[in-house]
Amino acid sequence: MQGHAVNSTVIGGAMLPYAPQFFTMPETEDRDTVERVRATAAEIGARLKALAPDLWLIFSNDHAEQFFHQTAPPFTIHVGDAAEGRFAGRNFRWEVPSEIGLELVRQLYRQGFDPAFTSVAKIDYAMGIPLTHLGVGDPVLPIYINAYLPPQPTMERCYAFGQVVARIVTAMGLRTAVVASGGMSHFPGTERYPHPELAWDKAVMSQLGTGNLKSLIGWDEAALDAAGNVELRCWAAAAGALGERKPDIAALEPSWHHNYASLGFFTPPPEARDPHYPAIKPELVELTTALHGLAHDEDGRAEYLTDPAAYAGRFRLTPAQLTALLGLDTQALAKMGVHPLVAFLANMQVERQRKS
Repeated sequence: MQGHAVNSTVIGGAMLPYAPQFFTMPETEDRDTVERVRATAAEIGARLKALAPDLWLIFSNDHAEQFFHQTAPPFTIHVGDAAEGRFAGRNFRWEVPSEIGLELVRQLYRQGFDPAFTSVAKIDYAMGIPLTHLGVGDPVLPIYINAYLPPQPTMERCYAFGQVVARIVTAMGLRTAVVASGGMSHFPGTERYPHPELAWDKAVMSQLGTGNLKSLIGWDEAALDAAGNVELRCWAAAAGALGERKPDIAALEPSWHHNYASLGFFTPPPEARDPHYPAIKPELVELTTALHGLAHDEDGRAEYLTDPAAYAGRFRLTPAQLTALLGLDTQALAKMGVHPLVAFLANMQVERQRKS
């Protein structure tokens, strides 16, 4: 195989919605919709727990509670021994693997990122609801991403941040489940609150459903704001950590004020396939040089057309390579690992000159 990357220890993950209404349940909420969202998250949680991860990690935004008017770092990692919070009469508390959090900060500093870190940040419903719906009781490492206060980190930066996080936990040998909260379209506190962008969300979900998670980085700040999807920065970080893989579960549940999207990932990413246009293998340098000459050297082609064996004798070729060169079978050459474009051009130019 060509271009293999180091196998990631990110074994799965989830991208899940949250809304205060999930716990407050006002009369405006459709009970069936909320129950479907909860049941989907519970299924995702059960399947992730069956993978027995060493580390649970969640990317989430803060609701102008802790990282706002005093300081607003793009990324903040919890390094305390526990994270707590309250919402709608519920108490949240998860132990935090603080040593892992501190090591993550250290390694991120060494790899070009400068996250803030905290020992006392709270968990609000952006983390509390997805983790509750998943049924996670193990320690969780919270990572906060600034989604609401401009200037926010770009989607490209969030994706790259997730990639580096994945490399670090892989180097640490930690089988990791990555959770992102947020999404999809909603406009809390604005006149557009009753009008989420369902068509936009469906288009994004169709891309994610194919496994094209990197498509998230194509959205800039203005597009995210216009669609009510500023929280997808958290999804972009998770996408970077997960890499390109199809979700095993994907559901979109619209409501009057918020489109609830849920994705679960339990299957490893596919093996990298050989590209159509590979690098030149050392053992094919001589054959490639011979083909390159046929493609771009008129005198070489003339010699080949007059005496193919003499032309081929200029190169150190194996018997199989010699046969392939003399036959100029482009498909056979490609199967040997020769760059198809070079073989194609060589054959095209030889045939053109043969007929001239």
